[in-house]
Formats: sequence, C-alpha cells, structure tokens
Amino acid sequence: MSVLRDFFGFFKDIYINKSLILRLSKKDFQSKHLGSYLGILWAFVHPALMILIYWFVFQVGFRSMPIGDIPFILWLLSGMVPWLFFSESVSGAANAVVDNSYLVKKVVFKVEILPVVKIISASFIHIFFVSILFLLLNLYDFPNTIYYLQYFYYLFATLVLVTGLTMVLSALIVFIKDVGQILNMILQFGFWLTPIFWSYDILPEKYQIFIKLNPLYYIVDGYRQTFLYHTWFWERPSLTIYFWGFCTVLLFVGVTLFKKLRPHFSDVL
Repeated sequence: MSVLRDFFGFFKDIYINKSLILRLSKKDFQSKHLGSYLGILWAFVHPALMILIYWFVFQVGFRSMPIGDIPFILWLLSGMVPWLFFSESVSGAANAVVDNSYLVKKVVFKVEILPVVKIISASFIHIFFVSILFLLLNLYDFPNTIYYLQYFYYLFATLVLVTGLTMVLSALIVFIKDVGQILNMILQFGFWLTPIFWSYDILPEKYQIFIKLNPLYYIVDGYRQTFLYHTWFWERPSLTIYFWGFCTVLLFVGVTLFKKLRPHFSDVL
C-alpha cells in the first residue's frame, strides 16, 4: 500500500506544486545561457543548426530522395523534433538532483519535482520546433487537418516516457556518477538505432520487431503518422498497448526507486 501511496502521491505533488514547477522551469531555461550575447537564442540556434547540417549532409551530400511522396526535409524534421526533445529532457533531468544539491538538503522541498522542472524547461524549445514544422508543412502545401490534434497525445506520451526514465536516472546518478557517462553513450547509440534518418522498412521483416521494441520508435513514428501520413494512434493497437505497458511499469519503478533513495541523497551530495 505504501508503494501505491508514493506512486499516486508523486502526481499529487506535481499538481500541488504546478506553479512552482513552471517558475523554476522558466528560470532554468533562462539561466542556461545567462551572460552570453545572444542569451536564450542559443537554445534555439544550436538545435536548428544541427538540423540544417543533417539536412545538408543527407539531402545535398548523399542526395537523399523523398520518402514516398514526402519531401525529405519534412520527413527528417518530423523525426528530429521528438528526438531532440527526448534527448534534451533526459540528459538535463538525469542530473537534476545533482545540479540542485542545495535544494535537496531543504527538508520541506519536494525534490521529486526537480526532474519534472528540467523536462518542462526542455519543452519550450520543443514547442518552437513544432511551430517550425507547422510552418514548413504549410509552405509545402500540406493541408491542415484534424490529425494534427494528435500531436498532444504524442507529446503526453513523450512526457510520460521521459518522466519515468529520468526518475530512475536522477536517483541512481546521485550514488553512481558513471550513470551519466553511460547515459551519454546510450543516447548516441539510440540516435542512430532509432529510425530518424532511415526508415525501418529497409530492414528485413524479421529484424523490424527489435526496432519496434524501442519506445522511441513509437514516438518518432507517431509524429510522422500525425503530421505526414495521417494515421490515428488507435490504428496501431499492438504498438500502443506495448508502449503504455512499458511506460506504466517504468514510471512505477522510477517513482518508487526515487522515493526509496530520497532520504539518502543528502548523505552523498
């Protein structure tokens, strides 16, 4: 019963502290580039430049052709946008407790909201790039459609996945610093193993199942189904059930682990 109480108490704490989370998220976003001439513009310039470089390399250098009847830049951007949000959220939220050690020692502060603060902070840039994607879709004469509302479903799905994962990582990294280095390696491998630049259809059918086991596949492909192919998430029932089953277990384990380790954070920080 105590485990369930901790699990549901986590969501209650987020709701109660929603105003504080938003304030801390804005402060975190602004402080990342404080003191530089361009300020918070760097938060947008860096990922935008990275997308342009990848687009130039694959479309101009390797002369990548349109994917079906979808222009390559739209196909690429619709996969890059959720990945950038995921990687930025995970890498930032994993270190949330360590980076805010002065708050951990305050008994009254709800430390479990720190990873959530980092995730919300990363979402500001994500919304900007989704807006760019909408602009490009209109420039390429893609019709506005009700399917675009499904974006909010996949955004929520990404938030749940990232929250569960970072609750585990942010708790472990306090005690095992190597977790941060391992995470960076996994994110690099995950970037190329997730079908962002390539379609999983190029793989033999017997290997496609392993790609689909990656929960990021559901998110990345979901963004493309929303903006490009116009398919509802319930039309992929097996993938949807697997994804939410995975996320529910991950979130439950993450919250439980964080709550169990929380009393010992101040001893090692």
